[in-house]
Amino acid sequence: MSHKRIRTELETWLQQYQQYQPNDFENIYDHWIQQSFLNMDPGVKKAFFSKLDTWFFHTHAFLQGTSYQYEARERILTIGRVFSSQIERIEDMEKELSVEQLTYIAEQQMARGRLYSFAQGGLTGAGGWLLLGVDYPLMMVMNIRAIQLIGLTFGHEMNHPYEMMISLKVFHAATLPKRLKADAWNDLIQEVKGKEHNYIFAGDDQLTDEGWLEQPMKQCFKSLFIMMFRKKLVQGLPFISIAIGAYSNYHLTKQVTEFAMKFYQYRYLMNQEEGM
Repeated sequence: MSHKRIRTELETWLQQYQQYQPNDFENIYDHWIQQSFLNMDPGVKKAFFSKLDTWFFHTHAFLQGTSYQYEARERILTIGRVFSSQIERIEDMEKELSVEQLTYIAEQQMARGRLYSFAQGGLTGAGGWLLLGVDYPLMMVMNIRAIQLIGLTFGHEMNHPYEMMISLKVFHAATLPKRLKADAWNDLIQEVKGKEHNYIFAGDDQLTDEGWLEQPMKQCFKSLFIMMFRKKLVQGLPFISIAIGAYSNYHLTKQVTEFAMKFYQYRYLMNQEEGM
C-alpha cells in the first residue's frame, strides 16, 4: 500500500510541471536568452558552459573527499541500522528498507539542509560584500551536497562515476525554471531506465545550458534587493535584507531537495518493480 500511495503522490507532484503553461514574461525571457546566445561566438559559448560544468564536477568530487561527508554517510547508515540490522553498506539501504523508511531518513537530511540554507541566507543578508560574493557558489555547494545525501539514503554510492552524473543531472533539473522541469525529469527517468552499466554514464554529460541561466539571474536580483534594503535598519540590524536572503536560500533548497526526493523515490519504486 505504501508503494501505491507514494506513486500517487509522485504523479500528482509531476502533474504541476507537465501541465504548466509559461506566461508572456517567461516566453519573452526565453526569446531574449536564445537571441543573446545566438549572437555569441559558438566557441565562446561552448567554453563558457564547459567551465561551469567543470566547476560542478570538481565541487562534487571535493565534497566526496571531506570528513564532513564521511560523517554524514556514517550517520545515514546508523539511522538505517535502527530499522534493519542487516545493513552494512550504503547499497543495503535500498535492499533492506521500505520506501517509507527511506523517505523518513531522507526527510531528516532535507530538514537539516534547509536549516543550513536559511541560516546562510540570513548571514548573507546581514553581512558585507564578502558574504554576498560567496553566497551563490556556497548555495550551489550546499544543494549539491543535499542531493548527495538523499541519494546515499536511497542506497546509491555517490563516488561512482554513474551516480555522480545522475546526482548532478538531478541538481541541474531541480534548478531549472518550472516550465523546463518536465522534459528534464523525462530525460532523467529514461537514463536510469536504459542504463547498461552501473559505473558508466551513457547519456549527455553536459549540465548547464541557456535554460539553466535563469537561476543565476534570480540570484542577481536577490543580491540587488539585499543591497537596496541593507541600510533599512531596525534596532541596528537590516531585517529586510536578512529576511530576503534567508527566504530565498531556503526556498531554493526546498525546491531542490523536494525534486531530488521525488526522483530517488521514483527510482526506488522502479527498481523494486524490475526486481519482481
